[in-house]
Amino acid sequence: MIKKIASFAKINLFLYITSKRTDGYHNLYSLMTQIDLCDDLYIEFAKNELSICCDHPDVPEDESNLAYKAVVLFHQAIKNKTGEKKGLSIKIIKRIPPGGGLGGGSSNAAAVLMALNTYYKTPLSKAELMTMGVKLGADVPFFIFGHPAIAKGIGERLEKVAGLKSYHLVLCHPGVGASTVKVYKNIDYRLTSNQKDNIKIGLNVPLRGQNFDVRDLLHNDLEESACRLYPDIKNTKEEMALLLQRKVYMTGSGATLFALFSDRESAKKGFERLLKAWDNSKKRVFLSSFNS
Repeated sequence: MIKKIASFAKINLFLYITSKRTDGYHNLYSLMTQIDLCDDLYIEFAKNELSICCDHPDVPEDESNLAYKAVVLFHQAIKNKTGEKKGLSIKIIKRIPPGGGLGGGSSNAAAVLMALNTYYKTPLSKAELMTMGVKLGADVPFFIFGHPAIAKGIGERLEKVAGLKSYHLVLCHPGVGASTVKVYKNIDYRLTSNQKDNIKIGLNVPLRGQNFDVRDLLHNDLEESACRLYPDIKNTKEEMALLLQRKVYMTGSGATLFALFSDRESAKKGFERLLKAWDNSKKRVFLSSFNS
């Protein structure tokens, strides 16, 4: 039996670094939402062995892949409940660019956990799956959560945001992957808005309400570090803003950049403008959207 699953990307509409933790990680305050850009996962259950393959050369096809780790972790968790440990094969058709700050690997892992839980007739609760997901990556619980959310801590503490106004997106991956570890390590705290006075707006975002418009709250404390480490991100952002005639922001720790549009037709024109300007370049452009 082969099951096809959509594994969606995410963007950080705002991201503030609030403090550095004693364990080396950083506490953050971020508004995240899924977008309709997705990978396709083909999962075949009841196989003799666990195997994984992907059509993207930069995605590992061994035990270091987050989807592979998700299978191992899930089977360890349920062996006392079901007594079963069957193999399976996973094929990933990758559309979400790796190293793009869009959470592709975490999304794949979350999709696998949920698919396995359904296959085994729900031995684990949603809360248990989210707790398991933290062991794989800070963004994994968000994809299991399944709603736009304020993320706190390292990203694992989630609070639902209702009524988020929908937008269309033009995204661009500049052709360089950003290292999350390096971007966080090179934060210049003198330039981030980690002080309470500077994040007052973000910390007071209403979490409920009709048609909550995030456009004036877009921000990313990691952007300066990523642009300093990777000039291609900075240059692409400037070109993109000029071509689209609007503000451009980075998601996560980079490298993907995005701009918001109220209607699909305007977004499509912007998307086509970038495609034409960057024809035959290493940059990848996407047309997407999100809603609550």
